[in-house]
Amino acid sequence: MQITFDNIFIHSHVAAENSLYKHYHFPEMLSRYDSNYIEFKTFPALEEFKEAERYLRDFHRKNGQKHVKFKFPVNEKIPAKLVNYLNQKNYDIGFLELYSIEPNHFPKVKDHPDIEVQIVTNQNLKSFLALQYQQDIVFGSNFANQKVELNKWIYENPNFMQLLALYKGTPAGTVDVIISKDTAEIDNLGVDEAFQKKGIGTRIQKFVMDTFHDKTVILVADGQDTPKEMYKRQNYQYLGYQYYTQKVED
Repeated sequence: MQITFDNIFIHSHVAAENSLYKHYHFPEMLSRYDSNYIEFKTFPALEEFKEAERYLRDFHRKNGQKHVKFKFPVNEKIPAKLVNYLNQKNYDIGFLELYSIEPNHFPKVKDHPDIEVQIVTNQNLKSFLALQYQQDIVFGSNFANQKVELNKWIYENPNFMQLLALYKGTPAGTVDVIISKDTAEIDNLGVDEAFQKKGIGTRIQKFVMDTFHDKTVILVADGQDTPKEMYKRQNYQYLGYQYYTQKVED
């Protein structure tokens, strides 16, 4: 099966579309940059970019949003002229990387007596939400509160599975798994800082591999983050990249 960025789930709705771009908007969580942005189908000329920039800025301001974000065509570098403009305007530029793995290729991992991975149910939903809130509060209370509502929606959605990892009985890590016919997507994998480097992230992934052994497991990693090195060591296959740029305005 050919995996592309099109296989990645987007928490958003298409608000507008033309031959140049798609505009994604998510009124349920306006502060989530990954859900509110423009994705270009082809690289815009500089004037076209400026026009899209004005449109998105105006749209976001009307909705009380302080950011603008743009994604660019997959597996292509941003043209120098556009990079120069983005640098002049103090945009952050980054890139995402797409990975996949067949579950039987994941390294063998022994069970650990101190680590337990659970599917989120009514019994442990509060613990899951509390740990996520603790991780999200660094982005502001507005973001963290909206994320609680998103997590409750995810909990009710049959196409998702939420997992909670415990270390010696204490909530330590979480992940969302997005389930489709052929793939299981690992999303929002996080381990509390106090419990890192104990193999918790690995055991969460192992649980996903065992549960969805008949699917291709996929994920997107930030190209500048360290976890992507872990994915390479764990036999994930690198499938491509996508540049993005964003700016938060006062």
